[in-house]
Amino acid sequence: MAHHHSYSEHPTKPRPAREPATAADVEQAVRLAVATLTEALDADWRAPAGGLEWDCWETLEHTADGLLAYATQLAPARLPLDGYVPLRWQRDRPEGPASVVFVDRAVGAAGLLQTLDAGGGLLAAMVRTAAPQARAFHAYGVTDPEGFAAMGVVEILVHTHDAATGLGLPWDPPADLCDRALARLFPEAPTNTDRWPTLLWSTGRTELPTHGRRTFERWHSEPLP
Repeated sequence: MAHHHSYSEHPTKPRPAREPATAADVEQAVRLAVATLTEALDADWRAPAGGLEWDCWETLEHTADGLLAYATQLAPARLPLDGYVPLRWQRDRPEGPASVVFVDRAVGAAGLLQTLDAGGGLLAAMVRTAAPQARAFHAYGVTDPEGFAAMGVVEILVHTHDAATGLGLPWDPPADLCDRALARLFPEAPTNTDRWPTLLWSTGRTELPTHGRRTFERWHSEPLP
């Protein structure tokens, strides 16, 4: 049986209550991403996305695909606990992402962004309607609706950064939006640093002052106590 320490043994100040990631966060993230990326509808979306091997188009397809996949995990009456719903993934080219979602490049970037918007809407709807105690599989650990919301936010924010870098667009999402996703998925991240750079650091994309660059391996999918 676990031993519970009394407060007298630990006089340190308790951490402030964590604000949960929500369906509204997913909606805000995708709305901001679409608004930013719409500034580059006529750009060359074949440009490399940040430090990725993918181009900007593939990166946003991958993001839409992730949002759809997360929504799909929460959709069955019997939630999957030991694997993903078995949609067939494929690649357009060997170096590209494995995906279910592909958008006809002939429709242009506006169609790609509509698909991203749809993925965000589906995930937000499933997070909003799922019971808080619902659990479903993710490769980094069985997770809850809040976990799927936070993962969706991170996918949107970080891959929009990758694409915006390739397209020459500024992208600086709100600190509170970043903070809720960080607190849920990266509880080990420093808390006294700017939130957006800290999220980029957590996913292996930049250095932080006093924190060297790190290699991203996984986030913390399991529900937090």
